[in-house]
Amino acid sequence: MTRWGLIGASTIAHEWVIDAIRAVGGEIVSVMSTSAERGAAYARDHGIPKSVTTLVELVGDPDVDAVYISTTNELHRDQAIAAAQAGKHVLCEKPLAMALDDARAMIEAARASGVVLATNHHLRAAGTHRAMREAIKAGRIGKPLSARVFHAVYLPPHLQGWRLDKPEAGGGVILDITVHDTDTLRFVLDSDPVEAVAFSQAGGMGKAGLEDAVMGVLRFENGVIAQFHDGFTTKFAETGFEVHGTEGSLIGRNVMTQRPIGTVTLRNADGEQELPVDHSNLYENTLNAFDAAIAGKGKPLCTGEDGIWSLATGLAVIKAAVSGASVKIESGL
Repeated sequence: MTRWGLIGASTIAHEWVIDAIRAVGGEIVSVMSTSAERGAAYARDHGIPKSVTTLVELVGDPDVDAVYISTTNELHRDQAIAAAQAGKHVLCEKPLAMALDDARAMIEAARASGVVLATNHHLRAAGTHRAMREAIKAGRIGKPLSARVFHAVYLPPHLQGWRLDKPEAGGGVILDITVHDTDTLRFVLDSDPVEAVAFSQAGGMGKAGLEDAVMGVLRFENGVIAQFHDGFTTKFAETGFEVHGTEGSLIGRNVMTQRPIGTVTLRNADGEQELPVDHSNLYENTLNAFDAAIAGKGKPLCTGEDGIWSLATGLAVIKAAVSGASVKIESGL
């Protein structure tokens, strides 16, 4: 059983991760919030025994085996490094950090301490995306040529906060959603992105010059070109993920979501066929793999190195949108 400390009394932990930790047999022993009042209320509401206000208290707790970091992005580096140096395994929300050097420092700290570092890109744990990856590997669409991701959604009021008004915390749609697209594309296509072009939009939600929508194209090492559309402003859109090859197409509908839902259709010369999908909880899948990695049985579903790739791509998309130029993507791994 893994004993967890939560770094951040966050909405995502409240809505998804606390239940998932407990569902896979884990125990949550402590939560850290810089607000003593918020932390105490959060601990009480979620049945967590301890509430602390400093990082030192949480990572120094001998009852904590692993930490889940869900603070704002600019805090991840120092929190992850402190946890690793204290011998705690780390599951960190995306993006890993605000700069590639910071993310690399997190990985080096984990390696030096011999602990597991994983990035919480939940979408690669979805049955829909795993079915698409397997179909491509089995040659069912021939050679992949292109892809499309539509991940423009409406950011609900209870999540709007820092994502829309704090550029110093990594706000904006690119570091919030485009990084998820990148990781999902890398996973399904089994290839790394090498180049990005993009246009961003300020549709009235983002403040302080932050983008609240973006469209662009990524070129991958295997030659695939992939469109993406991400947004906080589209109240009535659905999400989707398509991959088109020389011998067929995979059409995923309502698949860019935290919920275990959606369909995948294979369309080829024989017509259309809906693929079987294992609709199990994405966060439980992530945590089961994390626990296995702690036990020395394989790697997390999404490693720190995977997190560096999505961060590198997000930063390239930001640069491309600002400059109007094509930007090379290099992870530096």
